[in-house]
This record gives sequence, structure tokens and C-alpha cells, in this order.
Amino acid sequence: MTDLTISVPEIHCDHCKTSLEAAVGALAGVSEVSVDIPAAVVTVAFDEAAVSRAEIVGAIEGQGYEVPI
Repeated sequence: MTDLTISVPEIHCDHCKTSLEAAVGALAGVSEVSVDIPAAVVTVAFDEAAVSRAEIVGAIEGQGYEVPI
């Protein structure tokens, strides 16, 4: 299991938290996802054999958020 923390500066409310947790949590291989609104980060626990960082970032961007490089 791998842990990843991704900065998403546009996170600012409960709607952001709900939509991001649902989108990332729906990916196969993701065992846990949590959004910290004040810190504007998404933390993900996932199986690297099942899902990649790029797929997780894609799920975040698919919800309309930018992930800085």
C-alpha cells in the first residue's frame, strides 16, 4: 500500500471534499481517500499494482480541479 498527498489549491468547501472523495474513492485499488479542506490536500492510500498516480490525478482533474506539477 502506498500513501500519496496531492496539493489541490482550489479545495475550499464541503462540496469539494465530497466530490473529490467520491471520484478518487471509486478508483479500483484505492483503499482510503481523505480531503483536508484547510490544507487543500487530498491524501490517498492505494495499491500501485492496481492504480497509478496519473489515474488518481486524472480523477481529481475530471472533477474540474487543477493539480499543480
